[in-house]
Amino acid sequence: MSSGQPSVYLSVVIPVYNEELNLPKLFEQLYPVLDKLGRSYEILFTNDGSVDRSIQLLREQHQRRPEVTRVIDFNANYGQHMAIMAAFERVRGEVIITLDADLQNPPDQIPLLIEKMDAGFDYVGSYRLKRHDSLFRKYASKTVNFVRSRITSIEMSDQGCMLRAYSRAIIEAIVNSGAINTFIPALAYSFSGNPTEVGVRHEERHAGVSNYSLYKLIRLNFDLITGFSLMPLQLFTMFAMASSAGSFVLVLVLAGRRLIIGPEEGGIFTLFGILFFLLSVTMVGIGLIGEYVGRTYLVVRTRQRYHVRELIEAVSK
Repeated sequence: MSSGQPSVYLSVVIPVYNEELNLPKLFEQLYPVLDKLGRSYEILFTNDGSVDRSIQLLREQHQRRPEVTRVIDFNANYGQHMAIMAAFERVRGEVIITLDADLQNPPDQIPLLIEKMDAGFDYVGSYRLKRHDSLFRKYASKTVNFVRSRITSIEMSDQGCMLRAYSRAIIEAIVNSGAINTFIPALAYSFSGNPTEVGVRHEERHAGVSNYSLYKLIRLNFDLITGFSLMPLQLFTMFAMASSAGSFVLVLVLAGRRLIIGPEEGGIFTLFGILFFLLSVTMVGIGLIGEYVGRTYLVVRTRQRYHVRELIEAVSK
């Protein structure tokens, strides 16, 4: 992360992955909004291994506005988390805002977050008003928010909304944490001393399709739940203990029936059913433990997290 005092007031961080169709409209809306703020700013785009013309468009935009536009170009696709972290490590602003490139959170909502930061909050989350998504994504999001609220101490009304503002102190804490795969807004919340939220307008995606597949959404929520709570392990342990106790009682019942009634037809199928159930419980437990062990492995290994092919920015005089 850039050392010393912040050289600009605002840094806007935008991960980009195959957003060729959205970038021109994003440029058209974003720069006028930031110019009207009357404060110094910079925009950091991270090209996360796009295979379309995204990097060419980012280069052209840098040539048009070199004084405020910086581009981090990855050699491959490392995921949204790494794209944001790479920008966090290089921001120069006092306030840092994250924004998606798909225009579902319009740039003209940024002043709402700035107002909250000016009021003294150090972390401003957001929640989508009149969300324009499929019913599946809406209800899946509600379910995930409910589970997260019960399992962790992270309080967020809408964890899927990318438009968020952070103080520089929180960004420095995130960078220094060395977190590999964790949910950035939740990590920021854990470091915040005075968080708040604000409702923002939500629009349909301008062009293209979402880069978040069902698998990526599931992985994101695994990171959130296992990264901030041991409750899944504790719940599984209690469930396994209850299953063991129930199985022991059932064995006693079956043994008693065997002595009193004698051999019964179908008893073998009952035992098979119990066995398969316990095996499935064991497999779930192994997977859960593996998730925690895997997270530990990712933290302790020293492999480079990402590779920057090129950093496009104005040369400091």
